[in-house]
Amino acid sequence: MGEAKRRQHDGAPSPHKRSSKPVVYVGLVIVAVAVVAALYYLTQPPTPESASLPEVSEDTPAFPAELDRFGISVGPEDAEVVVREFADYQCPACASFAEASQKLKAEYVDPGKVRFVFFDLPLRQHQHAVKAAMAARCAGDQDQYWAMHDRLFAEQTSWETSDNPGDRFSGYADEMGLNTRRFDRCMESELHLEAIEKSQEVAIQLQVASTPTVMVDNIPLNRPGWGQLSAVVERELQED
Repeated sequence: MGEAKRRQHDGAPSPHKRSSKPVVYVGLVIVAVAVVAALYYLTQPPTPESASLPEVSEDTPAFPAELDRFGISVGPEDAEVVVREFADYQCPACASFAEASQKLKAEYVDPGKVRFVFFDLPLRQHQHAVKAAMAARCAGDQDQYWAMHDRLFAEQTSWETSDNPGDRFSGYADEMGLNTRRFDRCMESELHLEAIEKSQEVAIQLQVASTPTVMVDNIPLNRPGWGQLSAVVERELQED
């Protein structure tokens, strides 16, 4: 029955239907607030007291410190906490973690609180990873290991697809003020290949298969990044 006919029939206007729009808007607002709150919670860095931080049982064996000689170390030998990373220079996730390792060196290693050990673990699917690891070690012969380490990760996307990444590495060495003839000889002779292979053997011995694998003392991180790394380091420093 139409509106006019309905009025004629009972003499009263038809009741207005209640709009559902305000209810929908309120629901959307609630959902939006919940999403924002969840994102805030998920993106907040954990605190050293956070129950979400990774832990190991008391009977978990300590990391075999004698194996550190196969990695590249920086920081005092008697540091309270040791952070170890197994990484591949051609691994994108390792390049992302490099910023966290730089912060670690600046905020904890340089003040003498932490020692950092970097293990080469070039993965089979990355054809230039071994050569990049050699570039870092050849630069290390001229006391520029960490500078080349950082440069390789920062420039990863420019050399990983190169037909001849060795030329790029030589260019980095030149820009860093290294003796390029000495650097190139080191690269051509594969001077540090055995050391890199020894580092890989450590990873195999410890059943480390993915990169980056990061450990604070004997505690493997499940979300390698500055938030979790710094929180676990702080917790370990407080417990020591």
